[in-house]
Amino acid sequence: MKPVAYLAGEAPVRLWGLGGRERLRRVLGKLGIEVLDDTAAPPPQRSVLCLRADYLFDERVVAALVDAPGVALRVSADGPLVALHAPVGGATRAQAVLAEQQPADGYVVELPTTLTTGYQKKLRKVSTPYVLHVTPAGQTDLERRLFGTAYKGVTDFITKWWWPAPARAATGWCARHGITPNQVTLTGLALTVAAGFAFWGGWWLPGLVCAWLMTFLDTVDGKLARVTVKSTRFGDILDHGIDLIHPPFWYAAWALGLPEGSVPTQTLIWVIVAAYIGGRLAEGGFQGLCARFSLFVWRPFDSYNRLITARRNPNLLLLTLCALVGQPALGLWLVAGWTVLSTLLLWVRVAQGVVARQRGPLVSWLEQVGREIPTDSRAVRWFAS
Repeated sequence: MKPVAYLAGEAPVRLWGLGGRERLRRVLGKLGIEVLDDTAAPPPQRSVLCLRADYLFDERVVAALVDAPGVALRVSADGPLVALHAPVGGATRAQAVLAEQQPADGYVVELPTTLTTGYQKKLRKVSTPYVLHVTPAGQTDLERRLFGTAYKGVTDFITKWWWPAPARAATGWCARHGITPNQVTLTGLALTVAAGFAFWGGWWLPGLVCAWLMTFLDTVDGKLARVTVKSTRFGDILDHGIDLIHPPFWYAAWALGLPEGSVPTQTLIWVIVAAYIGGRLAEGGFQGLCARFSLFVWRPFDSYNRLITARRNPNLLLLTLCALVGQPALGLWLVAGWTVLSTLLLWVRVAQGVVARQRGPLVSWLEQVGREIPTDSRAVRWFAS
């Protein structure tokens, strides 16, 4: 039976447009935890979470606390108590302990770093779990941290190094103006369609403008959803569905927009589409045959490969460079060749994973940081934080 929750206090400033109580309500709501009014009595036979809303909680810490009855949480060894998971019947005492910072007798005292791990499987990165005091002076740094923790560690080089600064500004604008992540995603969908029609018509530069805006918004919508704790099942399906489906249609439209006879259109389309699907199948095959994590976080080599492998953004850069020098047909040839080579490499890695799996379970290199993987290595600097 899931616990219920009480919140104490309030943050003095809003982070990404959210007050402390509203942020915790959304985080707890994602976990199926009901937040009670301060004066409401807890239901019988339910344990109780008590959390201070003037602190910013890493979502991993909250999730771990939900599954840890009898735990009191401090921000540091000598820091204040910021949360407790009280046993059944212990709500009143827990609230007093938290409000008055009384000794947490009978509780197991944990820190964020001891309560949960630093490895984030979904975001393919390692970062230290945190609970931080919200102050007006620290607002900018806290918002920067929230945005940084929302970013994938292992992705293509454009998303990783080109987009963060403008995406942070755009995310902030959307948060201040009440723009939802789904609205950003739907705008990206409209741009996706517009780019496809422009490529089909041979209007390379207008199409590329639409395409690059779409890829940028594809970064913004996810970050906006995470920093405002406003992700939805529909939005997740829509965003990932668009990401999965649209690239081969863009390449096909580009081929159809070229002058007749400049490329073997039908053959080239089939090669690109087949190689694209083959690459996606290799990624899925690795998870089905080798391990339950992404192929791109198996070894550091695979994370480096993800920077440039033939996914949408690196391929779009090839098309853009060739269009700018007046060689759109060359761009399509390069996309075809790079997609085939990338897919072959992925299948080689799958085969190597199958062989390695015979010797024992595979482990992501991100889980080995500080052990087999030195913390000062380039891979850790680039991908693990």
